Amino acid sequence: MKAAIEHLANRQLDPSLSRARGRLRFVGCVFAVAFASIAIRLVDMLPEEPVLREAPAQAAVNPRARPPILDRNGTLLATDLKVASVYADPSLIRDLEGTARKLSQVLVGVEAEPLLRRLRAGKRFAWVKHQITPREEEAVLRLGLPGVAFQFAEHRVYPKEATASHVVGFVDIDNRGLGGIEYALDSGSLADRDRTEPLRLSLDLRVQHAVLDEMRGAMDRFQAVGACGIVMDVRTGELLSMVSLPDFDPNHVDKAGSEQRKNRCSGQTYELGSLFKIFSTAVALDSGRIKISDRFDATRPLRIGRHTIRDDHAKKRWLSVPEIFMYSSNIGTAKMVFDAGGGEAMKDFLGRLGLLERGSLEVPELASPQVPSRWPEVTTATVSFGHGIAVTPLQFVEAMATLSNDGARVRPTLLRVDDPAAVPRTPVVRPEVVDDVRWMMWLTVAEGTGSRAGVDGYLVGGKTGSADKVDYERGGYRKNAIIASFAGVFPIEDPRYAVLVMLDEPRGDKGTYGFRYGGWTAAPVVSSIISRAGPLLGVQPSTREAGEIMEARRARVLPSAGDKQREKAVAANGAGR
Repeated sequence: MKAAIEHLANRQLDPSLSRARGRLRFVGCVFAVAFASIAIRLVDMLPEEPVLREAPAQAAVNPRARPPILDRNGTLLATDLKVASVYADPSLIRDLEGTARKLSQVLVGVEAEPLLRRLRAGKRFAWVKHQITPREEEAVLRLGLPGVAFQFAEHRVYPKEATASHVVGFVDIDNRGLGGIEYALDSGSLADRDRTEPLRLSLDLRVQHAVLDEMRGAMDRFQAVGACGIVMDVRTGELLSMVSLPDFDPNHVDKAGSEQRKNRCSGQTYELGSLFKIFSTAVALDSGRIKISDRFDATRPLRIGRHTIRDDHAKKRWLSVPEIFMYSSNIGTAKMVFDAGGGEAMKDFLGRLGLLERGSLEVPELASPQVPSRWPEVTTATVSFGHGIAVTPLQFVEAMATLSNDGARVRPTLLRVDDPAAVPRTPVVRPEVVDDVRWMMWLTVAEGTGSRAGVDGYLVGGKTGSADKVDYERGGYRKNAIIASFAGVFPIEDPRYAVLVMLDEPRGDKGTYGFRYGGWTAAPVVSSIISRAGPLLGVQPSTREAGEIMEARRARVLPSAGDKQREKAVAANGAGR
């Protein structure tokens, strides 16, 4: 009975409870809406987070820090610095015109009107200026302008400016590598390395300075349109210097044109002319069909079908193999290659040296060689003296290093080698062939067309080269335009370094009697580079005994070495190609 009464009482109270609960729900909703409105307003009043969320694409920076780049001795070539950029939130600025005017007065390159248009664009984010200087940062802080703030990001700087620009490369505004080693760190062969460790290059900045100085002087003197200089360790493949001119300052790459950014050492191919006679002579000796004492008839031009091959400074007599090399005879060189097996032998040998394929290096600027698709006799002849085939100067230096060292191919590198014994070596040429070619390179400097490459204290070997420049637009060759070069090795009795200098369209002057050939324009530059770089690299001077050995061999192979008339002829031929 008692339970029934309580149940009835509860039923009678239900309408009151229902109304109370409804009122509570209504009040709760009101409070929820009010708090939500307040929260939205508070968020709207906070500039930092919403601004950065609204413009991630505009304000994006590369979060990956870049490693410092050093030369082989620890000299800094590239590093990251935290740099401020200025941006604004126009919604927090009451006086847009005044703000634009004040910022334009303290920020170099910022004009008031364009900035005001950006501020009035109705967005919550507007860049004012990227990458300001510390002085500009201080000036903006002193203004104390509402709605103006800083964003900090890594900015790449190059303390040595243009000194090694084509090797080091450059980055874009978001610190992404776009050229040289910088590109390799992001997208190339170095992308997987530990980015917290400094990257040490093979470059020796002291040698790089010497080469750059000499190359700039030669380019200015001979009014060349471009130039390349390379110094390579023939035992390890390390590039101690690689200079391409004209160059650029990677701190201001936006001011550099395409010609300045072009890497003429590894990213451009050239017909290098008589430099190729190093390889042609080696082909002949390596075949086993030709001996260094053999002689060839160079009394008259060589006819191949409707083509005629001549010597620039014809001797018009039979020439021995060393004389063909030192006098740079086109006729004798072509005949040697024909007797050694012709086009197939030449093609096979150049392939072993890596001259028929794209070279290898850590930078992306690598051009593929331009190789004949067919090798008839006339093509074989022209290739033997460096026409009809185009390679990069870097590829040439690599191949020459093989033929001047011990016949083992070593790949070039821009990274410092800490253990020379671990460098991969691929034997491709017989040591006795290397010995003969090396001696003829010495003979060319001692008595032939490369005499202006001689250096007091070192025995130098090398070869001159002068090639008519290809006209890629019209076909054929350009009139009065040549590629002049000299490739040298020192000390030739125990080779350590290969040096190449190439001048694009040099002009002769009074000092060269108007001659623009490699023996007159490029060879003296190689001499100066060796004179400066040799002591820096700790290369000991050549001994008297080494010179006597070279001279004794000349007396055996060229019994007429003392003939005064021949010596005068050689001197007159100093302009040789």
